[in-house]
This record gives sequence, C-alpha cells and structure tokens, in this order.
Amino acid sequence: MKKTINYQEILQHQTTIPTQFLLSYKKLGLNESEAMVVLQIYRSIIQGNFFPTLQELTVILTLDENDCSKILRKLIQKNLLKIEQTKNSQQQLSEAYSLEPLWEKLFTPEKKQEVESSDEGTLFILFEQEFGRPLSPFEIETISVWLDEDQLSPALIKAALREAVLMAKLNFKYIDRILREWKKKGIHTVEQAREASKRFRDNQVTRQANTPTQKRDTSFYYNWLEGED
Repeated sequence: MKKTINYQEILQHQTTIPTQFLLSYKKLGLNESEAMVVLQIYRSIIQGNFFPTLQELTVILTLDENDCSKILRKLIQKNLLKIEQTKNSQQQLSEAYSLEPLWEKLFTPEKKQEVESSDEGTLFILFEQEFGRPLSPFEIETISVWLDEDQLSPALIKAALREAVLMAKLNFKYIDRILREWKKKGIHTVEQAREASKRFRDNQVTRQANTPTQKRDTSFYYNWLEGED
C-alpha cells in the first residue's frame, strides 16, 4: 500500500525568510557566510532556542567555531545582532540573541535610509575634495570603520576633517586621533565638539594674555597629536 505524504506536517517545519533580507544583506555589508549565520540564528529563535551555542551553529554550517565566533562579533559590532538578558518565571537570568537591530535597519522607511546613505556618500566626496585626490582603499576602509564599527555620525567625522584642515595637518592619523580624543571625552555630536574647541580657544587666549613675554600662539585649535611620535 502506498504511503500517504503528510504535506501539512512538512509545511509546519518551514522557516519563512524575509525577502527584504535576501535582497539587502549585501547592502548591510554581509557576505554569504555571514548571512547564513544570521538565518541559522533566526531559525533557532523561531524554534524556541534563543541562544544557540557555537557548537549548535557549526554542526549545521561549514564554518568552524573560530570563524563562527568572529562572525557573531562582527554582527554585534555592526549593530545587526545583540545579546539580551531575560528572566523566566522563577526570575532566573539567561541570555538570548535578538535580531531586532537587523530588522530595524531592514524595515526603516526608505526615505530615512536614503538620507543616511546620501550623508555617507557625501562624506567620501568631501574627503577627496580636501585631499585633492582619490582616496586609497586603506583610507576608504578607515572611513568605513569609523562609520560601521565605531558608529560615528558622518557629521562628526566631517567636523574632525574640518579641524585637521584648519590645523594644516591633513592626514588620516591626525583625524583618527581627533575622533578618538572626542570619544574619550564623551563627545558624540558636532555641537559638543564645537563647544570643546571653543573652551580650548578661550583657555588659549587667557593663557596668552597672562604670559605676554612668550611667543604668541596663533593656533586656536587643539594639537590632537601632541605628545605622539
């Protein structure tokens, strides 16, 4: 007797993959291996396992645990994946993966995404205009790191570029130093950066006024590389 196939049971074990992810993972800076890790985490969450281990992931993937771990760190650094703490009914804490940051990026209204993309595109053009030449692959990667890994706004990066231009120290090491100093001082907006520069200029003017015998410093901008080789 021919065995009847239960198609309903087959369909119950399907995972629906958002089309928007399949169309846009490249725009998010992911390759196929990274996209597959995302999908395996998504499948695991749907099936009730909210924090799959490296072993549980790599037994399915062609990646080893070391490569899989690197991808998980990259997803977290790119703000596409986060780890949350949850409590059960007995108030016991446990960890869980959340893909909410990824879905938020994918389904943000198109108009907002276009504005962000435009700002980033303008940033690369501005750097090339100030340097008077095309950027090297290393320089492009450096700007991408500032945007993607350090999560700096294009406006703040432009402000650091402006500081470097005004100081006549137009190089990436100097700009990176400015950005790192701002981050260390808790400066995250252009307004905060302007206020910090203004306070420094005021201090410089006061110091010069109180020491008339010393040579006047015509620079009103902080030497962000002071003390470095």
